[in-house]
Amino acid sequence: MPSIDVATRKGLFRIEKADEGWTVVTPPAFLGEPVSAILTDPRDGTRYAALRLGHFGCRLHRSGDGGASWQEVPAPAYPKSDAEDAPALDMIWELVPGGADQPGLIWAGTLPGGLFVSRDRGDSWDLVTSLWEKPERARWFGGGYDHPGIHSILVDPRDSRRLALGISCGGVWLSEDGGESWTQGGQGLRADFLPPDQATDPVSQDPHRLSACAARPERIWCQHHNGIFVSSDGGATFVEIAGVKPAHFGFAVAAHPIDPDTAWFVPGVKDECRVPVDGQLVVTRTRDGGAGFDALSGGLPGTPCYDLIYRHALAVDASGDVLAMGSTTGNLWVSESAGTEWELVSAHLPPVHAVAFV
Repeated sequence: MPSIDVATRKGLFRIEKADEGWTVVTPPAFLGEPVSAILTDPRDGTRYAALRLGHFGCRLHRSGDGGASWQEVPAPAYPKSDAEDAPALDMIWELVPGGADQPGLIWAGTLPGGLFVSRDRGDSWDLVTSLWEKPERARWFGGGYDHPGIHSILVDPRDSRRLALGISCGGVWLSEDGGESWTQGGQGLRADFLPPDQATDPVSQDPHRLSACAARPERIWCQHHNGIFVSSDGGATFVEIAGVKPAHFGFAVAAHPIDPDTAWFVPGVKDECRVPVDGQLVVTRTRDGGAGFDALSGGLPGTPCYDLIYRHALAVDASGDVLAMGSTTGNLWVSESAGTEWELVSAHLPPVHAVAFV
């Protein structure tokens, strides 16, 4: 059974399975500090943790011994400028390893909307100027944050040069050449917070999270600000799935690693009311490509419940059977039945930013 890393507002925790069940390993790393992104590189086991320390700036740490010790390494940095509106790193929102054929390569998605790449395990970083200099970037804007941000980076396991990005609010961007050039994807996405004549503009979309099926990476599930969408062509086009109950709004999505027709979501009421519908936390699951959804609540709190699940706080393991989910209220659950039943692991964690299977 794999371990689970849990990034929270006050430290990085690890959850492990023992004979008596899932337990929280203590002490946590970076106790008291907000951890915004985590990565355990499957190619060499190196762990990375990004911290968002407010006026102290962003920090990036690396561990080569499973978290027993940590070394600070340079964080991504925007080019220096004397301009009054010069961009500065606000948060590292996503850390993703490159392909199996790219040892040491790591991608980082940041606020305010920059994509960075390291080719030396985080010792140095380069801003991907081919994306940063796209004319369309002038039309990106912030959603929940003041600035646009890159929160979803998908690397095709069959061809590491193929990338898909999810940007709030900047839509879906695709590269076929490892980031040398980019095209706008996301045709078919719809933003009803815009005037009707702009609602389908792909540049102005807010895909809250993208998640691809590892075995069939052309199948990408999207939890969008305005609904659930699915792509069968690697993110170039999407189809909206209507009528999802109890709600189509949410942040988190996890695609099954083997079955392209299965995915999990965690719904909320709507943008201005980010709580479970009727005070009942559920996980919705489709097993037929979006034709139908089950609302799963076994083991989850009864009403009233006001937990919110952030976009990185729902994850599925490589088998597709075990899921982990953490909430803004500090609750952490694990399911070993593909989401049908959930076990509460802890009700006393800090607010959870992200969970990831190790």
